[in-house]
Formats: sequence, structure tokens, C-alpha cells
Amino acid sequence: MQDLYHPRVLELAAETPHIGRLDAPMGSATKVSRVCGSVVTVDLDVVDGVVTRLAIEPKACALGQAAAAVLAMHAVGARVDEIRAARDALWRMLKEGGPAPEGRFWELRHLEGVRDYPPRHTSTMLAFDAAVAAIAAAEARAA
Repeated sequence: MQDLYHPRVLELAAETPHIGRLDAPMGSATKVSRVCGSVVTVDLDVVDGVVTRLAIEPKACALGQAAAAVLAMHAVGARVDEIRAARDALWRMLKEGGPAPEGRFWELRHLEGVRDYPPRHTSTMLAFDAAVAAIAAAEARAA
């Protein structure tokens, strides 16, 4: 458990920027963990494939909060393919033992310890799953 909740995970969980909701976002999505009841909502705007505004409302455990913080710290200015790639890399890291995400979302590596706790995978994925769903909603709206 010490690897699971090491100090940087707890620091990230306490440092989440962009908390709240956006007025009239281009895309919005809420994801829920049925295992623990964690809920994360992501609102965002996408212009020319780049996230230009983001707000996040995480009601999650420290692991979910830490992942939400990494997303919120780096999503504005990120290309949508970067966010999708980070979500996919996080999933592979947790489920398949793959390498930690790189690039602007590199701090997701601090969540590697979650790999050994499958019931915590869903809550750790919530923010990135919600972001990818919000991006899809924004793209559908723009089409």
C-alpha cells in the first residue's frame, strides 16, 4: 500500500487545477466507478484538435484525484491525440504492465503501483476516460 499512496500521489491529489464546470462547454462527459462510487466530470473546448479550455470536477479517491490532477495540469494546449494516447498508455500500464505514459502526462508514472490493485483501476482511469468521451462529444458537435 505504501507504493500505492506515496507522497507524490497525495501531493497531486491535493493540487488539482481547473476545478469546477465550464459554462457552455463544447464537450462534457461524466464517468463513474461502480466499484467505489468515484465520479469525474470533464468539460472542455476543442479548437483545431487542441484543448483550449478545461474544467474538471473529481469526486474520487486519492488515486482518481491524482490522475485528474495530471490531466488538468496539462490538458489545456494538448492535442486531442495526446490525451487519447495518454489514456491508452495509462490503461496498458495498469492492465498489461506496459510502460508509463510519456510526454506531458509523464507524471501518471506515479500511479504504477495501482497495477497490483485491479479494483482501483477504474477509479484511476476515470479522468482520462471522461476526457476522451468529452473530446468525442465536442468533435460530434462540431461535425
